[in-house]
Amino acid sequence: MLSTVPDVIFKTRVRDESIGGDNPFRWQDVSTDDIFKGKRIVVFALPGAFTPTCSSKHLPGYEAKYQELIDQGIDEVYCMSVNDAFTMFQWGKHLDIKHVKMLPDGNGDFTRAMGMLVKKENFGFGNRSWRYSMLVEDKKIIQLFSEPGRVDNCPDDPFTVSDVDTLLDYLKLNKK
Repeated sequence: MLSTVPDVIFKTRVRDESIGGDNPFRWQDVSTDDIFKGKRIVVFALPGAFTPTCSSKHLPGYEAKYQELIDQGIDEVYCMSVNDAFTMFQWGKHLDIKHVKMLPDGNGDFTRAMGMLVKKENFGFGNRSWRYSMLVEDKKIIQLFSEPGRVDNCPDDPFTVSDVDTLLDYLKLNKK
């Protein structure tokens, strides 16, 4: 297992009113350092935007308990998926996500370097992230909760340990 998060560049879109028009967004490269350096971050990764468990339980769970995570000394909470920036933005908008930051890993670079890229061709998804959550402090992976049975073309979608309650329990038991 990795001891630190991999160094990658995330291709993101940010609102820029100076652009004007119907699409006031511009591309912005965001580095691993930008997200993790000197901060205490929670990241949860999931197979895909708009998919059933991700949309009904995983992302909404973290959104609902965002303030509890912040109260445990977390600087920010990120939802990561091997989806592009446009899809992640629309998914967050669709679910009315106000607090959790949506982090697109469109090329799967971060996910691949984490050893969490799996084939989900049996569902027509191509390569996607295995479901997991982690606590990262200043780029160091402190705790990782990876769903059991990681395998290419897994016939099911385990969701037992990467949920917000498991991470919150860990934080409460391991206060700084």
